[in-house]
Amino acid sequence: MEYRNLGRSGLRVSELALGTMTWGRDTDEMDAADQLAEFTEAGGSLIDTAASYGDGAAEELLGSLLRSGLAVREDLVICTKSGSKMRGEHFQTDASRGNLLDNLNESLRRLGTDHVDLWLVQRPDPAVPLEETLGALQWAVSAGKARYIGLSNYPAWQTTRAHSLIQLAGLGVGAGLTAVEVEYSLLNRRIEAELVPAAEALGLGILAWSPLGRGVLTGKYRHGVPADSRAASPHLRGFVTPYLSHAAAAVVEAVAAAADGLGVAPLDVSLAWVRSRPGVASAILGARNAAQLHTALVGSDLELPPEIIEALDEVS
Repeated sequence: MEYRNLGRSGLRVSELALGTMTWGRDTDEMDAADQLAEFTEAGGSLIDTAASYGDGAAEELLGSLLRSGLAVREDLVICTKSGSKMRGEHFQTDASRGNLLDNLNESLRRLGTDHVDLWLVQRPDPAVPLEETLGALQWAVSAGKARYIGLSNYPAWQTTRAHSLIQLAGLGVGAGLTAVEVEYSLLNRRIEAELVPAAEALGLGILAWSPLGRGVLTGKYRHGVPADSRAASPHLRGFVTPYLSHAAAAVVEAVAAAADGLGVAPLDVSLAWVRSRPGVASAILGARNAAQLHTALVGSDLELPPEIIEALDEVS
């Protein structure tokens, strides 16, 4: 698997990351162990998790697998996120210094490690000054609890302001932002307007979550909603439904046509498109089981011909 620098930093990450959003809830310990083994055997290093995933259950499960010796901690790049928790179907955000640092300490305990490689604030909190949030990130770096820091789901203007505040404080060297984690796929290209050029100018690496359009770009919903799919799940239905539209269907059909022409699966085409985009360091895969993950990893070396990229750009 190819490795890429995360922005202009020295942190190198695998071009595909293993997402753990469903771990401890829809993905049990056996399936999670199979996924981690499959991922590391393929050369993957970046594991993406969050304190909010399963209210800490995902981190607990990952930590348990690491303690069992299934993977070597030093071979992994662990990214976790803080500042949010689920309340029913909605996120409750608290990016205050105290809450962020409490979250980080709890994450480290669950993961069974003294540091994370990348620590992100999961989403903006309009009730907390950005300076306070950034102070918590910088303290974590200086204390050795996080090697690199960044933001997740922040708009371009806040990301740019955060970078400027760090530079003005004279703390950019060694404690500056490294990454932005955002949704990005052929079904959601909103970040291209401002965040992608901002990240490129600031030297930030992009981690793309839901590169398969919340599963829709695999083509599994072309003829209905499978009973075992996320769209059929009570707590994930609302996550997928926005992409089950007529506009999305046209993009899915174009991806399927490209896949047929290349003799690959639609998910291979979708992942290859995301991996080819400027600034993207890694695309985060959230598989239900090891078999799904294996299917995605098999096509990780696909490079799309220019004419295919142009056609997909046009339809999306």
